[in-house]
Amino acid sequence: ATVELTYPPECLSVTSKLATVQTKTKKTLTKPNIRNIVVVDGVRTPFLLSGTSYKDLMPHDVARAALTGLLHRTSVPKEVVDYIIFGTVIQEVKTSNVAREAALGAGFSDKTPAHTVTMACISANQAMTTGVGLIASGQCDVVVAGGVELMSDIPIRHSRKMRKLMLDLNKAKSVGQRLSLISKFRLNFLAPELPAVAEFSTSETMGHSADRLAAAFAVSRLEQDEYALRSHSLAKKAQDEGLLSDVVPFKVPGKDTVTKDNGIRPSSLEQMAKLKPAFIRPYGTVTAANSSFLTDGASAVLIMAEEKALAMGYKPKAYLRDFMYVSQDPKDQLLLGPTYATPKVLEKAGLTMNDIDAFEFHEAFSGQILANFKAMDSDWFAQNYMGRKTKVGLPPLEKFNNWGGSLSLGHPFGATGCRLVMTAANRLRKEGGQYGLVAACAAGGQGHAMIVEAYPK
Repeated sequence: ATVELTYPPECLSVTSKLATVQTKTKKTLTKPNIRNIVVVDGVRTPFLLSGTSYKDLMPHDVARAALTGLLHRTSVPKEVVDYIIFGTVIQEVKTSNVAREAALGAGFSDKTPAHTVTMACISANQAMTTGVGLIASGQCDVVVAGGVELMSDIPIRHSRKMRKLMLDLNKAKSVGQRLSLISKFRLNFLAPELPAVAEFSTSETMGHSADRLAAAFAVSRLEQDEYALRSHSLAKKAQDEGLLSDVVPFKVPGKDTVTKDNGIRPSSLEQMAKLKPAFIRPYGTVTAANSSFLTDGASAVLIMAEEKALAMGYKPKAYLRDFMYVSQDPKDQLLLGPTYATPKVLEKAGLTMNDIDAFEFHEAFSGQILANFKAMDSDWFAQNYMGRKTKVGLPPLEKFNNWGGSLSLGHPFGATGCRLVMTAANRLRKEGGQYGLVAACAAGGQGHAMIVEAYPK
């Protein structure tokens, strides 16, 4: 049910004058009769390029490291946790409910239930908001939400024909039946089936779609390279200044302890310009340098009802406020989730773009971020595609992804959502802001946005 806003509706058509006043009065988004939900803290393993230090692990190993890190960081008694939810995208067949396996491995009580969700790049977002729902509805007081992805090892299947043959052979009773089945075998049965980062409904890879989107919004190759360079440079600065405090060291069995993300590589525009298009040749603008890379990593956050956190003596980092999921056409609007979700979540919360102090958007591709910017800044797009009279408005770049983003820090599909929320919370605390806006696009043409409110000091 929607909650009545606590101020008169005429305030919703906010003039710029009112917006400045609103920012000064700094109202809180507490709602009557709904529990306040807080993030006590959150951590993540270092995000690594696939095929590096985590390459011999299984996903639950990396997820377990995030959970163990969260236990150390918060000292939360394991038996207090009512429920655990993890997001993941490419599932390891042996641990299909990876949340449960990771929780058992991290030493949580075997009495604590756990489930795994999947929603492409917003899987961790879904894990967190599912936790919010469990707490808001009074089912739980303490939920751990997180996500994991291990792109170093993905399930590669036999072809359908080969699988069918193997299953039939398994059922065959006599030698005659077996020989008859074997005689049907052809060499092409052995061609493997590889998972692809592609849309099932359109068969288009995401990079191809991003390239078309960039072209549709006239985003140039140079703009994309400049944005990617900004992401890497800001990530490097944040890493060097110790701002990425959500990262916990991970002692990889049989290897060294990993302490930091290894995909942050500020280059030069000259170097980046040398790369060939990765998806649409020869004229495409999306390259390896302006796309997020395949990443291994996991994240976890501790979410509680505010009264529970305070009773346990915690000083929470932030409130989780209104959130919104959106869905569009997966062919031509695959990556425009943030454009659709942002105005909806702001309206739901009774805020304007001016009220947001920290923006944290998932960077799948430079072209995707810049296309969203152009869509958000276009009255024409708002009127023709969004049923709005005026444009959403542009997030100011000085408040946007100031500590780097998925292009530089990395993007383990199932884990990025928690990174976005923790970065927003940590930035608000460091910069003294009150409201953060987290947003992300996802395969299937879906998207998510959420308001994070700083916990008063």
